[in-house]
Amino acid sequence: MCGLAGLFIPGGASPERLRGDVLAMSNAIAYRGPDSHGIWVDGEAGVAFGHRRLAIIDLTSEGAQPMSSASHRFCIVYNGEIYNYLAIRERLAATGVHFHGASDTEVLLAGFEQWGVEATLAEANGMFAFALWDASERVLTLGRDRFGQKPMAYGWNNGVFLFGSELRALEAWPSFAAGIDPQALALLLRYGHVPAPHSIRAGIAKLPPGCLLRLGADAVPGSMPVPQPYWSASAVAQAALARPFAGSEADAVAELETLLRDAVRLCMVSDVPLGAFLSGGIDSSSVVALMQSLGGPPVRSFSIGFRDAAFDEARHARAVASHLGTEHTELYLDEAEALAVVPDLGRIFDEPFADSSQIPTYLVSRLARQAVTVSLSGDGGDELFGGYNRYALACRLGNAVQAMPGPLLALGLEAARAVPPGLLNAVRPLLGDRLHKLAAVLAPGELRGIYRQLMAMAPAVQVAPDGLLDRPGDWAELDDPRHMMMLLDAETYLPNDILVKLDRASMAVSLESRVPLLDHRLFEFAWRLPLAMKIAPGGSTRGGKSILRKVLHRHVPAALVERPKMGFGVPLMRWLNGPLLDWAETLLAPTALADSGMLDVAGIRRMWSEHRSGSRAWHNPLWCVLMFQAWRAAR
Repeated sequence: MCGLAGLFIPGGASPERLRGDVLAMSNAIAYRGPDSHGIWVDGEAGVAFGHRRLAIIDLTSEGAQPMSSASHRFCIVYNGEIYNYLAIRERLAATGVHFHGASDTEVLLAGFEQWGVEATLAEANGMFAFALWDASERVLTLGRDRFGQKPMAYGWNNGVFLFGSELRALEAWPSFAAGIDPQALALLLRYGHVPAPHSIRAGIAKLPPGCLLRLGADAVPGSMPVPQPYWSASAVAQAALARPFAGSEADAVAELETLLRDAVRLCMVSDVPLGAFLSGGIDSSSVVALMQSLGGPPVRSFSIGFRDAAFDEARHARAVASHLGTEHTELYLDEAEALAVVPDLGRIFDEPFADSSQIPTYLVSRLARQAVTVSLSGDGGDELFGGYNRYALACRLGNAVQAMPGPLLALGLEAARAVPPGLLNAVRPLLGDRLHKLAAVLAPGELRGIYRQLMAMAPAVQVAPDGLLDRPGDWAELDDPRHMMMLLDAETYLPNDILVKLDRASMAVSLESRVPLLDHRLFEFAWRLPLAMKIAPGGSTRGGKSILRKVLHRHVPAALVERPKMGFGVPLMRWLNGPLLDWAETLLAPTALADSGMLDVAGIRRMWSEHRSGSRAWHNPLWCVLMFQAWRAAR
């Protein structure tokens, strides 16, 4: 796991200039790779690579980057891990390839030389982002892994093509100048994150998952090449649905366990201490159970707890860890310790990000880093196996709307909107807000709109047309609407929210996070399974991930893990009216809001006033604004 940065000046530049510029860029993300750093420049080509290394595999200088291939045709800077690099290495060695070191980077380069970039990536099982210079073809290639676990930002700025692991690296280029993209801000305020290919910086893009971007030496400054997919979640899902799994449920459970165990085994290859996050839920418990089943020393597992029982999962994690026999570390946080992180969120995240579970994710990463350098995570299970409650909820609401006469639905929505939320909130906390949220969800009258409204933080703050705000991704025509939502989540919510949160929070403390459930073989297998094996019939809120639960129950008693889904949240509503009040008031002051020139100052101040009075629960949309303001303040 590392951080990379680079620039490309068509026509060439002095090596001294290139070296100084890329050093500033790579130093800005030193926390991603504190173990060593390296620079490579080609003045004639106008290319410079910078690398910050977090040494995980082959800790010697033979694994250092930037790294050139044996023929010196290719030079690479690379962030990530190729989990099956040993198997690829054996295949290459059988053809006569000689290796000098033991790193996966060298294997990746040898594959590029022998098979080409696309063919090598088809064989690679892992997470990665890379920049590759082909001295023979004089082409710069940027690449990103299938699911977008590792980041890559890029764009032209003042005639220079910049790229790096985080926006922060690009911003550190001495001549960088870019304002805020209003479309990206609109998406942030709607969904709590900025989805690729957008970035909060105007003119800077993020490479979509599973894509390559190529730029030739004759590139015209300002001309942005179109990313080309080498792998598509949608194409794989549709192909898998066309050849469904033919065995019994027992066969499917056995095959899933075999695949998952192998994915976990590959993710445990490391030359440094390794552990796992454990919440006690289905996904993380499955990963830790299979880690433990592979033998060897007890797995090191980590969890954090909160004194507020509504947000505490540590007791469940402790029970699972005790049953499995892991070497478990837990930390119960005083509220003050969690709150102390909040002012730093604008610095930790390279662009504004408003999923409040970023706080516990950062805290558990910091805890784990005290003992290990690599930690496995259970992310991805909800998208692969239908774990989100909203899949069943959206279908129920969609069916109800379709069954209701249009005039009656319109009358009901009008009546719901007419009731002041504060009146109902006074009767029962959040009742009025939930009624108005339900009205907004039902208003589109069809499933796609219902899904989009369920995913939205709030419709209250808008600075771009609704057409942009309401289109988080493409909607594939699949066999079942639940499958449509699962695929859209895998292509949008997973890479733009879940994986951003995990990468930035863990890399802020120089911890590598690995996600075995996102092995592409598991993804394909999950899509071959009948939906009933993933989402149990009956619409129960605990009906998702049915087959994954059956695998887990082979290792952990159901009583320890079967409970309502909690998420990984914090008491944000209470915090904003209590210990975070002064911090929030500073960022939401009229002059602070007006400073960006893009926010609806009066609308946000009204929301803040209503939230403080307790008449409305605006904590989620306000958190989006606060994270934008905190990000600006950290620049």
